[in-house]
Amino acid sequence: MLIRNLLHRAIRDGTILLRNRQRCSTAWRTIHHCSALVYREHSHNIDTVRMEQLPLPAVGDHSVRVRMLAAPVNPADMNMIQGTWRTGAVCEEDELISVPKDISILGAATIFVNPCTAYRMLHDFQTLTPGCTVIQNASNSAVGQAVIQIAAALGLKTINIIRDRPNCAELIDELQSLGADYVLTEEEVMSTGLHWVFEEVPKPKLGLNCVGGLSGGLVLSNLDYGGTMVTYGGMAKRPLQIPAKSFIFHNVTLKGFWLTQWKREHREDKVQLKAMLDAVCDLMRGGQLSAPHCDQTPFHQYTHALQATMQSHCRKHVLIM
Repeated sequence: MLIRNLLHRAIRDGTILLRNRQRCSTAWRTIHHCSALVYREHSHNIDTVRMEQLPLPAVGDHSVRVRMLAAPVNPADMNMIQGTWRTGAVCEEDELISVPKDISILGAATIFVNPCTAYRMLHDFQTLTPGCTVIQNASNSAVGQAVIQIAAALGLKTINIIRDRPNCAELIDELQSLGADYVLTEEEVMSTGLHWVFEEVPKPKLGLNCVGGLSGGLVLSNLDYGGTMVTYGGMAKRPLQIPAKSFIFHNVTLKGFWLTQWKREHREDKVQLKAMLDAVCDLMRGGQLSAPHCDQTPFHQYTHALQATMQSHCRKHVLIM
């Protein structure tokens, strides 16, 4: 199936960003085709993805021709071999969201992927005030790093769980430089617990789980009474095992979050959408939120980008330029 409508679906969900007042060259205005990554059948093999030339529709009175500067490739995209990877498109102007010109291309390309996910989870599930604590796993992921930085800007404390690895000390230093208060491996949490941490900071009311399995259980078991664990990923591909005592004696709440669904439900709420983008952009301008480390891949080398995204050890966010 040739997915010509993917871009319009992405625009509808609010994932296409137009840099504010970005002027196109005269040559670009006369281009009638674009390169696009498409697939004609579902497959676990990225070889089904091909780069093809697609025609661009004519620009109407209220349309905008958009030139793609950078597009993120996310693990979730690989679930259905989907995404918005094409060099251009023509869209209705009211379907686009502008990003201020002073935001970098890398920041603009990833703003709706990582920072907005972190922002929503920190604001929508618990009432957090300065001094409150958040616990998370996958802390070195792009979302995890955004959580650390936004939480620090809000005056929140973060407990960050990572998987043990050869360069663990280097990673801990990196996360602490972003504002992480505590960084521990899963093995450390299992062997020594977090009692010593809770002598210094309150038990967390909010836990963020992107791994599942045992790691998700570590987040859940360290929540305060009445706490909420939000699951937004399942990197371990293992189910959560929730003991009954977590519900009976600790009154925990389990929630799920998917930014795409949030955007679908709020696509008509321009006020809330703008408030979120303004807040995230202000953090970027103030140096409190940096774009993730990115592997910038030329469009014609898209197979490298797709393969890198499928590698679980890849620490860089993948962009097709």
